[in-house]
Amino acid sequence: MPETLQGKNTQKASKVAQYGITRMLSGLGFMAFWTALLFVSAGTVHWLRGWICAFSYIVIMLTVGVVVWRINPALLPARAKWRHSDTRGFDRIILPIYLPLTILQPAIGGLDAVRFRWSAMPFWTLHLGLAIFVMAIFLLTWVMAVNPWAESTVRIQTDRGQQVVRTGPYRIVRHPMYVAMSFMYPSVGLILGSWWALAVSGLMDALMVVRTALEDRTLRRELAGYENYTAHTRWRLIPGIW
Repeated sequence: MPETLQGKNTQKASKVAQYGITRMLSGLGFMAFWTALLFVSAGTVHWLRGWICAFSYIVIMLTVGVVVWRINPALLPARAKWRHSDTRGFDRIILPIYLPLTILQPAIGGLDAVRFRWSAMPFWTLHLGLAIFVMAIFLLTWVMAVNPWAESTVRIQTDRGQQVVRTGPYRIVRHPMYVAMSFMYPSVGLILGSWWALAVSGLMDALMVVRTALEDRTLRRELAGYENYTAHTRWRLIPGIW
């Protein structure tokens, strides 16, 4: 291999590694903020379900970051960028609504389950929530391992040579990442034991359904080979239903 080409490859690998570390540190910062918000809203640190939720969230998400970094490292810097000039208009509307809800959910959970006790769930919902959370994260990791174009915003990635992904969970459903997310956030409400936190996740899931439909329509119209793919993979989001 020529020295110039080898040097460029080394530089590229170093840049990806740097982005990966930055992304993981940023993720750690967000998880610390998320955890602090959870207990500040509860008004106490003496909350077993809160600690179980925070510990599970931090450990599992860090594990996901490490796995994706090793298997599909170029995806991390791609996902770190939330704004693109060609991000679709509908996503510029949906994301500013969706993202604050991810922060509102732990705040509502702490206020509801501990501080004011507006509602209560039986303890067995904790185990159900953990099981759903682990399954959702497994699916999310699988998606990011096989799809190098799983960016954070909806756009046709001509600059990155986007192609139709047909492997892994994409053999079953066309938008498996949204399937994972539609289960992940409700599981948080179950783990915390808050019906109001679960209600917030319902709003998030509704936005995901709308986003799925609009993204699917965009891909059908503009991504080469996607229309043919839809003929073989019938379900957009929920196998057997939609």
